[in-house]
Amino acid sequence: MPRRKAETGLEPNRRAELLRAAARLFVDKGFDATTTRDIADAVGMRSGSPFYHFRSKHELLKTAMVEGLDAGYARLLAAIDGITDAEQRLRVLVRTHLGTLLEGECHSPMLLGETRALDAAARVEIAAAFDRYQVPWQATLDELAQAGTIASAASPVRLLLFGMLNWSKHWYRSDGKLSLDELADSAVALLLGGMMTSTRPSRHVPATEP
Repeated sequence: MPRRKAETGLEPNRRAELLRAAARLFVDKGFDATTTRDIADAVGMRSGSPFYHFRSKHELLKTAMVEGLDAGYARLLAAIDGITDAEQRLRVLVRTHLGTLLEGECHSPMLLGETRALDAAARVEIAAAFDRYQVPWQATLDELAQAGTIASAASPVRLLLFGMLNWSKHWYRSDGKLSLDELADSAVALLLGGMMTSTRPSRHVPATEP
């Protein structure tokens, strides 16, 4: 079905607000339990208004995930630009990922389980975005393994690392005693088996979800 003219004319800030609200509700309530009215109410729209901008609730989910992953990927590349030391690059990757997850409003990593609600084409698009996001991580792990710093750079190592970092969304408190720098240091130390210097990442990009 062709989109209405208003759909392509949505102001960028309004579109981003709609995507953030939808993603937040999908995480909090689950995709199936979230209604279009819930999403519209969260951004002060009429209940049918989101359909002027997205064809369906499913398209909202897919777009939130793909654009969230791509925005995170862009932040990673900016943060590690020029860093040749693999250990330092790993620290910056971890700190940037945690910043995106815990300082901003990026819910994409927490939505991966909801892809079961999408069709095969949408899942392929999301998988491609996730693959892009993983490229600098895998390249860094490969370098660390080749240098003997870690025992293996096999894909389960990368996936376990993501699982550990993403789970912090469930328990980390920004008003607690643990800073994100300290959390990042602990995660890297766990992966490296304590073989890390005291240098903390000095470069990371603040999370500003589009």
